[in-house]
Amino acid sequence: MNRPLFPTPQDAEAAFYEALEKADLDAMMAVWADDDDIYCVHPQGPRVTGVAQVRESWRRIFGSGATLRFEVREQQYVQGMMLSVHSVYEHITVAGETRQRGPVIATNIYLRTDRGWRMVAHHASPAPAADPQVRRAPKTLH
Repeated sequence: MNRPLFPTPQDAEAAFYEALEKADLDAMMAVWADDDDIYCVHPQGPRVTGVAQVRESWRRIFGSGATLRFEVREQQYVQGMMLSVHSVYEHITVAGETRQRGPVIATNIYLRTDRGWRMVAHHASPAPAADPQVRRAPKTLH
């Protein structure tokens, strides 16, 4: 398989979410590094490590037959020459469901390789419910 080259970590991230929505296992694994140190934590799931386990976890998710749509918001990036850490809120809708799902907070970590940027970690957890009593203080510059 000819693996795509992702010139930026943002390109790799866009390919990751596209593969998720299409339930395309080959496209999903093309985003990941070929390294047994990679790991993935799905919401409320255990940590899986290595290429074979990460691939199997995505195969099971895609095999469920659910059509998922992702809207990624509130992206924050910390990027260096070789590593990029992305913290995002995933707003997920499932085709055929009428109830609104709460957002998921995900951390995606990308490593610059000789074949472009590749994912080395994905950790997703349900976001805590917002407390309407807690108000954010306005940001003030001094």
